[in-house]
Amino acid sequence: MNKPLISVIVTTYNNTATLDACLTSIANQSYTQIETIVVDNNSTDDTKQIARAHTDKVYNIGPERCTQRNFGVSKADGNYVMIIDSDMELGKNVVRACVKQIAVHTELKALVIPEESFGQGFWAQCKRLERSFYVGTPWMEAARFFDTQTYLAVGGYDERLISGEDWDLSQRVSDQAPTGRIDEYIRHNEGHLHLLRTLKKKYYYAQKFARYIAVNKDRPATSSQTGILTRYGLFFSRPYQLFRRPDLGLGMLFMKTSEFAVGGFGYLRVRLGGRSE
Repeated sequence: MNKPLISVIVTTYNNTATLDACLTSIANQSYTQIETIVVDNNSTDDTKQIARAHTDKVYNIGPERCTQRNFGVSKADGNYVMIIDSDMELGKNVVRACVKQIAVHTELKALVIPEESFGQGFWAQCKRLERSFYVGTPWMEAARFFDTQTYLAVGGYDERLISGEDWDLSQRVSDQAPTGRIDEYIRHNEGHLHLLRTLKKKYYYAQKFARYIAVNKDRPATSSQTGILTRYGLFFSRPYQLFRRPDLGLGMLFMKTSEFAVGGFGYLRVRLGGRSE
C-alpha cells in the first residue's frame, strides 16, 4: 500500500507545560510517514525552543488559532493534514488508524478522532466524565483529520471565528464528502483544572460564539450544540455512566451548569450590547 505523507499541525501559545508530551506522542507514532508543523502565536516562554527540538518547521503567526492552522496547512507537504492542540497527546496508533481508514474507504475526506480527557484534581475528573458523553455523538464531535485538497477547497478554518470553528469546518467538509471516524483516541491534557479558570475561559469564548451561530443558524446540529436541554438530555440518557461515581456526576452537572450560566451571560452581553464578535 502506498504510504501517504501526513502533516500534523500543532498550534501553540505559551504551552511549555504540555507541548513536549504532545510532540513526543507524534514522534512515537507507529506510522512513520509524518511531518510535524508547529505554528506559534508570539509565545513569551520556551514554547518555540521546545518545538524546535522536535521539528524544523516552526513558524510564528497570529492573531488566533484559525489563522495559525490555515498557515500551517499552507506549509504542509502532506496528502492529509491532522490538526491538534498543544495540550493533546496522540495514542500510538492514531495516525496509522487514520491512514488505514481512508485507504479502505476512499470516499472519506475527513475523520473524527475521539477524545478523552485526563488531568489532576476533582474538576479534571469531572471534565473527563463530561467528554465521555460526547464520544459517538455526531453533533458534538468534529473532524481533525482532513484530505488536504478538500480542506483547501472549502477554504480551511473560517478566520472570522474564535469559537465553534472546529464544528464549522467539519460541517462544511461534510457538505462536500462523507466524514468517517476511527476508534483510536486523542488524550486531552486538562492539567490541574480549576473551576474559576474554566468559567473565565467559557465566558471569553461565549462572547465570540454569536458569529458561529449566525453563520450556521440553519444547520440542525447548531440547535443541539447550543441547547441546554439537549445537553442535559444527553447526560441523563445514560444514568449509569452519569452516576456510577455520584460525586463526579454531581460535580460535572454543577460545573456544566456554571459554564452554561457564565457562557449565557457572556453571549447575551454581546448580543444586547449590539457588538458583533
